[in-house]
Amino acid sequence: MSRISVRGFAVASATAVTTVGAVVGVASGNSLPANGDNLETTAADATLLADIPVGEQAQVQVASLTQQADAQAAAADTAARKSAEEAARLQAAKDAEAKKQAAEEQAQREAEARKAKEAEEAREAEERASRSAVRDAGSFSAQSSYTISEVQAIARQMVPGDQFQCFSNIVDHESSWNYRAQNPSSGAYGLVQALPGTKMASAGADWQTNPATQIKWGLSYMNDRYGSPCGAWSFWQANRWY
Repeated sequence: MSRISVRGFAVASATAVTTVGAVVGVASGNSLPANGDNLETTAADATLLADIPVGEQAQVQVASLTQQADAQAAAADTAARKSAEEAARLQAAKDAEAKKQAAEEQAQREAEARKAKEAEEAREAEERASRSAVRDAGSFSAQSSYTISEVQAIARQMVPGDQFQCFSNIVDHESSWNYRAQNPSSGAYGLVQALPGTKMASAGADWQTNPATQIKWGLSYMNDRYGSPCGAWSFWQANRWY
């Protein structure tokens, strides 16, 4: 079989196109020289298809087609690889954006939770400050007796303003503001009907005669057990006792 260079074969094929009906060697990627002298120079070093023995021309054409197929396969592989790389890049960018969004949402939820907690803490601090700002039972001078108006005036100075109405509602139902009220069947005593009445001794030894001492004990009881007088009033409404 005659020796054929890839470049020379391309020129020879171009020269013999009317003979074989195809350009051989296109897959090599070499373009034909535009200058006629260059073409002649190239052709001088080439072997024309017509110069190849007839029995070997088919083998040369098969080799050319194989070369073209290999080039096309290589081009397809390159395109597929670039497509896969681009898809991977786009997916990575999408994943990164999703992670960024998730992180921002998590940060927002945490910020909202912190803000809610701070607001709750501020509210509780305000309530504590309000409670500590009211007058203590010991700041009132003891009297031999008290009218309902006087007892209510003491309560207004001892119970936080936002809790007074709830406290008043309970006292209305329990004793009608009679600091000497006593339940004959249970033994409950005083404004808030402590059961037994001796419980109020923890607030002061004068618990039987001093409404301020009874208010002090009742307020402490409502705060400790129900969180506030309003919490105690809600329970009272549902159960008719507290």
